This record gives sequence, C-alpha cells and structure tokens, in this order.
Amino acid sequence: MADLADGRWYTTAQLAAVLGIDSSSLRRWRTAHPPCGPAYVRVSPRVVKYSAADVETWLQELRTDPRQAAA
Repeated sequence: MADLADGRWYTTAQLAAVLGIDSSSLRRWRTAHPPCGPAYVRVSPRVVKYSAADVETWLQELRTDPRQAAA
C-alpha cells in the first residue's frame, strides 16, 4: 500500500486541469465502449481517482517520436 500513501491521486477535475482538457473528456473516455483514456479507480458511484503513475504510463503509450515515425 506504499503507492497509496506516497503516490499522487487526482480527481477528474484535478487531472483535467493538469492535462489542460475539459473534465467532460475524461468522463466521456471512461464511458466509451471500449473505455479509453488513463486507468482509473471508481472509489464510489460519484468519485473517480486517477493514479499519477497510471496517467504517466498512458501518456507514454500515446507518445509519438517524430524521429522513429520517419524511419
């Protein structure tokens, strides 16, 4: 449980602000079929949390390196 104590967790609104997107995008991604976006934890019916580590992993998966794309 060290990650829970030491890791950073974001609400939908907080993560949207960090990413510079509207929080409705995160909600839409969660309800898409199949779901997309970063992994999340539904703490209760109204509370969703995102782990900073999961968000970082998701962003790295989306990353495009122009040097490799040109090869």
